Amino acid sequence: MKKSQWKWLLVSISFSALVMAGVLYFTVDEMTVEYLSRVNPLYLALAVLLHIVSLGFWAFRIQKMSGSLGYRVRFSHCLNLVLANMLVAAVTPSQAGGEPVRVHELYRAGVPVGDATAVVVMERILDGIVLGASGAFAILFLGNYWNSLTSGISGVSLVMYAAWISVTLFVLVFIYSVKNPDHLKRALKWISRWIDRRWHLKRLENLLDAIDREVDNFNTGLVKFVNHGKSGLVWGFLFTALFWLSEFAIASLLLVGLGQPPYFIESFVVQLIIAIIMMIPLTPGGSGVAELGATSLYSLFVPSSIVGVFVLLWRLILYYLNILLGLLSSLVIVRREFLARARKQR
Repeated sequence: MKKSQWKWLLVSISFSALVMAGVLYFTVDEMTVEYLSRVNPLYLALAVLLHIVSLGFWAFRIQKMSGSLGYRVRFSHCLNLVLANMLVAAVTPSQAGGEPVRVHELYRAGVPVGDATAVVVMERILDGIVLGASGAFAILFLGNYWNSLTSGISGVSLVMYAAWISVTLFVLVFIYSVKNPDHLKRALKWISRWIDRRWHLKRLENLLDAIDREVDNFNTGLVKFVNHGKSGLVWGFLFTALFWLSEFAIASLLLVGLGQPPYFIESFVVQLIIAIIMMIPLTPGGSGVAELGATSLYSLFVPSSIVGVFVLLWRLILYYLNILLGLLSSLVIVRREFLARARKQR
């Protein structure tokens, strides 16, 4: 990682720790000790294991989608790139910031940049479709739970509706760009020139040439998905659904481990709200936003004495463990690059 990325990682961890300390300060009381005496470590271990399994689903998604385009990428390589992606996502606004890492690592596995970009973009589109469909399901079939939860905090419903509209528009723009790549080029170039007029980009012409080249590569890869990679889209949708389902279930396992009911339906709705809010680029890795959002929403049905401990365990698994695993996977990548460079110099 670059020096600036280490700085943002420190900022992200510090902000998360500061908010978490505040949450614990206002929620821990004499009843917390009694709740902690009921902790079942088996369920806490299962929650950690389920998170590892969900990352495996993500790796399978990348492997199958790449395979549908004619590229054989080892599962171990896919898993390692997913873990490295989690580290970068922790230092970029929101949690959706590891795409360049995934593209680079697919390229290192023999997938051309255009096709690798198509795989990564399709991943995000599938995430949007699954989360959007889940949100529609929550409103249509879980109306009572939805109303009881969102009425507790003003603005939540507005954020959700805005997110679904954004997802729909993004998918429509995506479909349009596949059929009309020249229009996408013109739009990107217009945006680049608009930015240049205000902030004076260096090497603007190089950027415009890169836009031409990468849009062509990107469009070629997407056409391959539509024409020859349909099986990859089916597998991708399946593993996307499994990924989010397993990630959402982690909270219920933690609640049971803390001696609480699993609250499957309520937790599903809360996790859906948090997942969509975390896509908004507010803080590095969504730090602080996740802690405050989870505390506010889970306090609607989880005793206040235990909600702070629950959120701490939840973030230890879904944030701090990701950073640790990402650091380890990054060491694997650094070692590989070092050995490759040493071989070239011989």
